[in-house]
Amino acid sequence: MAINLEKGQRVEVKLPKFVIGLGWDANSSTTGEAFDLDASVFVLGENKKILSDEYFIFYNNLKSPDGAVEHTGDNLTGEGEGDDESIKVDLSCISPNAAEICIVVTIHNAQERNQNFGQVHNSFIRIYNPDGGEEILKYELEEDFSIETAVEFGRIYKRKDEWKFEAVGVGQKGGLEDYLNKYN
Repeated sequence: MAINLEKGQRVEVKLPKFVIGLGWDANSSTTGEAFDLDASVFVLGENKKILSDEYFIFYNNLKSPDGAVEHTGDNLTGEGEGDDESIKVDLSCISPNAAEICIVVTIHNAQERNQNFGQVHNSFIRIYNPDGGEEILKYELEEDFSIETAVEFGRIYKRKDEWKFEAVGVGQKGGLEDYLNKYN
């Protein structure tokens, strides 16, 4: 049975291999532009900085050099039920320097299209077992991010050789660039 988390809650991740599913629905755009949301992952060290550029996983760099984090590809529309984008994780082969995996969703060209997360609803992050699809945990974002163009949905972090998931739900106005600046 899946654990439904609230913002700030943490739970141990006991599976070494799992899939992170991310989903959302966009309101119809008043600008006439379609929404294109993108999931990105930053693999960070103890210093909260990305291990190297190759550990920034997104639609143009689908796999970390250690093979531990793999983005399954960009969904340009977000249409349909269920997960819109997915990330496979294998903690058994992650770099020993990795201390955190930060999962962010951004709106592509948000400023040019006059779009923000206030126009997005039914947003969630979930972790499930790839063998059989059993959902382990889920966090549904309920905040109204009316000016934010990027949201950190959650993070997986290591403490005393145990990996845990934290439901974060924190937005930023500067889009993906703000996260790149923060973690570089």
